[in-house]
Amino acid sequence: MRALLAALLLSVALVVGCASEPREAASPTGDAPSVVQSAEPEEESEPEEEPAPEPAAEPAPEPEPAADPVPAPEPFDPSQVPVYSGSPYVILADDAPELSAADAPEALESYSALDSLGRCGTAIALVGPETMPTEERGSIGMIKPSGWHTVRYDDLIDGRYLYNRCHLIGYQLTGENANELNLITGTRYLNVEGMLSFENEVADYVERTGNHVLYRATPVFVGNDLVARGVHLEALSMEDNGAGVKFNVFCYNVQPGIEIDYATGESERIEEAPSAEQETSEEPAAPEAPVVVPPEASPGTTYILNLNTRKFHYPECSSVDQMSEKNKLEFTGTRDEVIAQGYDPCKRCDP
Repeated sequence: MRALLAALLLSVALVVGCASEPREAASPTGDAPSVVQSAEPEEESEPEEEPAPEPAAEPAPEPEPAADPVPAPEPFDPSQVPVYSGSPYVILADDAPELSAADAPEALESYSALDSLGRCGTAIALVGPETMPTEERGSIGMIKPSGWHTVRYDDLIDGRYLYNRCHLIGYQLTGENANELNLITGTRYLNVEGMLSFENEVADYVERTGNHVLYRATPVFVGNDLVARGVHLEALSMEDNGAGVKFNVFCYNVQPGIEIDYATGESERIEEAPSAEQETSEEPAAPEAPVVVPPEASPGTTYILNLNTRKFHYPECSSVDQMSEKNKLEFTGTRDEVIAQGYDPCKRCDP
């Protein structure tokens, strides 16, 4: 009995002692138990190292100014041109143009932008079969070049009108029609007597050979004049290095019998010295004033000019239908005016 009681007390003591010891958490996998530790705040990760600042970029060089689309020739010095003395043009530098293949524009044609006074600048083209017009010439009456006035002197000017819208590079060469960058206020004399023969020379050469001609036209203004004193023309045939076409000329923007104010474009008849009889007359006759009229009022007959054959025709002539558009030009005036420009009447329609 006493031994039984002692064993019971020993069992109780063992149970109490085990309960006072901390228990180890059992591993969920049944492996060795792991110690449960109190949760601690997660250690803050080190901040990512900031990238080293890039070295300050060197200032970009200032862009060079855009090149003028037209290779600028040396400034033209009007003082090298003699005073007009009756010829529509004068040869410069022994007729040798200051042109080379390096001056040819990449796009075949190039025209300077209008300046602050609305004036044209240099125009240059590599004239060839591919630049010649392929469509009928249109109207250019909507263009008003700098210094433009619609004025006529019926008794002094073939065609009556003082001013033409004068192409720097002729329509027959590049097909440029109502391009304000290619049209200046030019006298009838400049257009027909001065520039046309040189344009025809280039056109004839290109049509005959299929070669190319580098052609440059520079209107020459003095100071702030709105009307050019003339046009500097240069040309050089490329494939034969000038053997076919080569010239360097200045065409005067004048009109015999008319005085032009180049600053404004206004004009007046040049007074002739009165004779002794007129000086003694009590009432000298007043000079005829220029007649200012709209272009639509121009009188005369309409003819079709063939720029290649130098013949002129009535519009209804059958030869006109066979004419290439690039050689066709409409002209309104008298028969004598057409003949005076070097054209012969067609033998078929006998205009």
